[in-house]
Amino acid sequence: MSASDIVPVVAIDGPSGSGKGTISRAVARRVGWHLLDSGALYRLVALAGQRRGLDPDDRAGHAQVAQKMAVAFGSAADGSEQVLLEGEDVTLGIRSEAAGNGASRVAAWAEVRGALMHRQQAFAQPPGLVADGRDMGTVVFPRAPLKIFLTASAQERALRRHKQLKDKGSDVSLPALSREIAERDARDQTRQVAPLRPAPDACVIDSTDLSVEAVVGRVLELGAARGLWR
Repeated sequence: MSASDIVPVVAIDGPSGSGKGTISRAVARRVGWHLLDSGALYRLVALAGQRRGLDPDDRAGHAQVAQKMAVAFGSAADGSEQVLLEGEDVTLGIRSEAAGNGASRVAAWAEVRGALMHRQQAFAQPPGLVADGRDMGTVVFPRAPLKIFLTASAQERALRRHKQLKDKGSDVSLPALSREIAERDARDQTRQVAPLRPAPDACVIDSTDLSVEAVVGRVLELGAARGLWR
């Protein structure tokens, strides 16, 4: 029996720009649980592969990277997110659109997904885990007592991502970003291994017209109804 079968997990899945990262961090902070940002792991695989000079289509090489790369998640002095790869701070680097597209590519490979499976499940530690991704409820934590599928309109997701990148100083075209999101959605939804889709027992939340606090409140209500917290 694995830790993920004993420790309660809230799985929050959804497409790019749906807000699942923001919601997951807020819920984990509110209830004092651990957080898994699975998308960051795939971004790190793509980035580490690039830094090691791997061919972009080298599946075996990227799977080996997924198994052996040294990764650390933590907080900077100001409390903000910090991600280290081989001891180097790559927090900003893995949040670029290029890293996101690279992650979408390597995430379609069964070899990489298999290599990361146990690493993701190991994040399930007491008192509980909020897992953010695209297949958390369907593949990685299929027994999670609460599964959320967070979505939003394609236009709203593009606008959110555009604002996020502009706030970080990136000069990105909204039309180009909309195309990239559509292409990423298509890759994620049609890949043969663990395609993006709601788990049969997932609660679907459309965040298009909802505030962050409203979505967080809904997730907290659903968790309380299942006895995960008070």
